[in-house]
Amino acid sequence: MCGITGFIQWNRDLTQDSELLLEMTESLGHRGPDASGTWISGPCAFGHRRLSVMDPENGAQPMITYQEDSVYSIVYNGEIYNAPELRRELIHRGYHFRTHCDTEVLLQSYVEWGPDCLDRLNGIFAFGIWDSMKEHVFFARDRLGVKPLFYSHIEDTFIFGSEPKALLAHPKVEPVVGAEGLAEIFIVGPARTPGHGVYESIKELRAGHAMIYSRSGLKTYAYWSLESAPHEDDAEHTASRLRELLQDTAERQLISDVPVCSLLSGGLDSSALSALAADYYNRTGQGQMSTYSVDYVDNDRHFKTHSFQPDADTPWIKRMVEELNTDHHWIQFDTPELVESLYASTQARDMPGMADVDGSLYLFCKEIKKGATVAISGEAADEIFGGYPWFHREELLNSGTFPWSTAPDMRASLLSPEIREWISPLDYIGDRYSQAVAEVPKLDGETKQQAKMRVMSYLNITRFMPTLLDRKDRMSMAVGLEVRVPYCDHRLVQYVWNIPWEIKTFGGREKGILRKALEGVLPEDVLYRKKSPYPKTHNPSYLAAVKQQLLDILDDPTSPLLPLIDASKIREIASSEGASSHLPWFGQLMSGPQLFAYLSQVNAWLKNYHVTIR
Repeated sequence: MCGITGFIQWNRDLTQDSELLLEMTESLGHRGPDASGTWISGPCAFGHRRLSVMDPENGAQPMITYQEDSVYSIVYNGEIYNAPELRRELIHRGYHFRTHCDTEVLLQSYVEWGPDCLDRLNGIFAFGIWDSMKEHVFFARDRLGVKPLFYSHIEDTFIFGSEPKALLAHPKVEPVVGAEGLAEIFIVGPARTPGHGVYESIKELRAGHAMIYSRSGLKTYAYWSLESAPHEDDAEHTASRLRELLQDTAERQLISDVPVCSLLSGGLDSSALSALAADYYNRTGQGQMSTYSVDYVDNDRHFKTHSFQPDADTPWIKRMVEELNTDHHWIQFDTPELVESLYASTQARDMPGMADVDGSLYLFCKEIKKGATVAISGEAADEIFGGYPWFHREELLNSGTFPWSTAPDMRASLLSPEIREWISPLDYIGDRYSQAVAEVPKLDGETKQQAKMRVMSYLNITRFMPTLLDRKDRMSMAVGLEVRVPYCDHRLVQYVWNIPWEIKTFGGREKGILRKALEGVLPEDVLYRKKSPYPKTHNPSYLAAVKQQLLDILDDPTSPLLPLIDASKIREIASSEGASSHLPWFGQLMSGPQLFAYLSQVNAWLKNYHVTIR
């Protein structure tokens, strides 16, 4: 994985802007600690920071190739998992390769097929290719949006980057946030609306989209989206097909020239990938698989069961480590580290995110990086297969809004009256919800219940899942760790999308068809364990620390947060018994430790990024 950036400015020779390009490129140094490269040709400037995973010796970027009188240059972030097949086809078509890396395969694929090359790719990617013959730059992002790509089109200049910080390093991009940006931060968040970059002048290329920037302007289009169709397979054939797809995608994503490990929580999703990985390592003679887990000091003393986290993970992790005989690493954090990480994770996202859930992942990835460069993670299985509680509760299915944010009026009440009036929070989230529902590809002949579940699946795949993928990318790449997400293979996602709800819940269980597909892969007790999310701290010292941190902010008259919020309302919450609630950040209420931590993140972001509200 890498960091990419650059800008295009017609009618200007950008060689005089080499220092600016270098500054933008270096802002992404954390994403690519192994190498740096820049390339300028006339109106096009590309920058790249590299994390070496495949062919470390020869995969430097920007990479350039020549075809007759044409020049093609690429900056690329990602992995193409079917690169070996594409390479063979291109060789058959007369192409010659200088390297063994997927970057060259992607570049030559564009030379051969142009934008249609996207239909052939299996992978996670964000890239830009300068095409001198057509005098344009072609950009694309992978189908599920695993890899990020932001851009600004200001006057005669087009600016892009893997993260907003690279764009903000350009003098034309200012850290201005308007009404929509504040609504995204306070009302829609953490599930940011696809395409919105929060900053007024920054947009995000949506998942499954491509764009072409030429002298005639910017053209953006979707090259892939979910398609609704009748599902013809019965439960037995569906389970068999799912297992086949999972095995194939897991094995493709284990290929690397550097160490690979697996994140293991003891739950269904991560245990399945760890089991498939361990089996692959055994069959290919690669030795013992490394696994990593995260927990918090004294969590065993303070853990309390609730609907989102019915039991603790530690016994289940031990069960899987013994079952798979992995080289396991137990990572544990204490409250001071977790509080401090709130600011590092805000810097990684360039905006407030998921509070301690972001911070702990940042710390976790930092520890993993000491022993591995690539990790595989069970991210996205719950969105795709319907594992969250809100898939199974009628009041949330019928809430008429995003199920992870069913109390927008409560969120709105935390804002100052002036900000509430300006951003119209309830209208805003209502419009975003209606927009999302209107996008759902319908299927004729479905029952009312089936259609309702399709809507819920779509909301999760296109609105909530991108938030978690963004979190995974930013927290891992902030420390130079590549995390791969096999459940986001587009073939798997498209197949599962059309599985009827009654088959998805085979056996009357959430993710029942996935459990059936994994019979024989996992021990039965792990296979039918109740869902448990990414672990959180339950230590009351964390609540005390983040509450005091926020109160200190409220006591400082220079805090940039103050004009945006109802400080008296926040103080009231802080002094109430409800402040000790440990409801998940993405649950139906924003309360307790997550609220205090999040508002502290917002204040740090406004201050450190010199954000202007207008």
